[in-house]
Amino acid sequence: MADIPIWPGSSSFTTGSTPFGFYDSDTQFQTDADKVADWCARRLGYPITDIELQDLNFYTAFEEAITTYGQYLYQYEILENIGTFEGNSTGSAFNNQYVQPNLGNTIAIAEQYGTEAGSGGSINYKTGSIDLIAGQQNYSLSASFTAVSESGNHIEIKKIYYEATPAIVRYFDPYAGTGTGIQSLMQTFGFGNMSPGVNFMLMPISYDLQKMQAIELNDQVRKSAFSFQLYNNDFLRIFPIPTRNYKLYFDYIVKEERNNPIKNTNPGLITDVSNVPYNNPTYLYINAPGRQWIFRYALALAKEMLANVRGKYSSIPIPGSEVTTNASELRSEAQSDKQSLIEELKLMLEESMRHKYLERQNQSSNFTQDTLAKVPWPIYIY
Repeated sequence: MADIPIWPGSSSFTTGSTPFGFYDSDTQFQTDADKVADWCARRLGYPITDIELQDLNFYTAFEEAITTYGQYLYQYEILENIGTFEGNSTGSAFNNQYVQPNLGNTIAIAEQYGTEAGSGGSINYKTGSIDLIAGQQNYSLSASFTAVSESGNHIEIKKIYYEATPAIVRYFDPYAGTGTGIQSLMQTFGFGNMSPGVNFMLMPISYDLQKMQAIELNDQVRKSAFSFQLYNNDFLRIFPIPTRNYKLYFDYIVKEERNNPIKNTNPGLITDVSNVPYNNPTYLYINAPGRQWIFRYALALAKEMLANVRGKYSSIPIPGSEVTTNASELRSEAQSDKQSLIEELKLMLEESMRHKYLERQNQSSNFTQDTLAKVPWPIYIY
């Protein structure tokens, strides 16, 4: 049986001793690497028991433990702030940066409702027109406009500008009987020539609205109404039948634009959890509790590696005899330790999420109020 290299009892870390070199230039990592190797070896039984690992194995476990810590830490950070991250640049890393939550993503979702309400949104409103012909009442928008101006794309009409003159410009319609009775009085003071049909006495806005409604109702009942019917977003019928040629304008959106989920093709934007710019953590900035977790996880990894090495040999020769390895026990311990440490880290990260923090703040506030409510109120005598 070939000789199995064992832990010599000491090590000296040099740059390039880890597989990936993520933290080799970190001065604190350089300082702790040999300490972790020595600590893991002693926890595994050295010097009473030979440890069939070398310094490179311990350095590898140390590097992987830090990377695993950063993996879970930043996964929770990404999930906590993905709504804030989406749409931002992938250019600079968020490591060691304070992330300020914002309503950008929430507003982006609400913009879709703004599009339908005509009050903004992410879809452009466009203006089109068709030629109305004297004596022709019916028109096809797809034939006369869409096929020509939108290359056959489907459009959705949002507003048609075919209506009578607004009531506000017909303030003193003689048929509506809405005169104020104050005009002649104001002309006495010389205000009548300033503007036609204007009441210079400040009145509530409801007063003006009632007069406009009266004029509009009068026009609808007594005059030829400007109106139209739109069927299936295409067939347009005009009332009354045009008596001359002119253009009819309308606002519309292109359905293909609204249905397209891709709003920005820039490859440098954050689109999902896979391209949020988080790098490996800076070991120097990890606090003591975090490092303690890393040390214990490195030990679990070293224990797993030792189990793999010892599992290759059912027994190890010693002077005058041989000893049976404990590979299965070590492997079981390593898996249990790793799982326990991961669950511990997840619990800590979940408790640090924003909604948990707010829950604790609310509970603390309620408990404080309950406590203060039990404080006796002094009686003051004057």
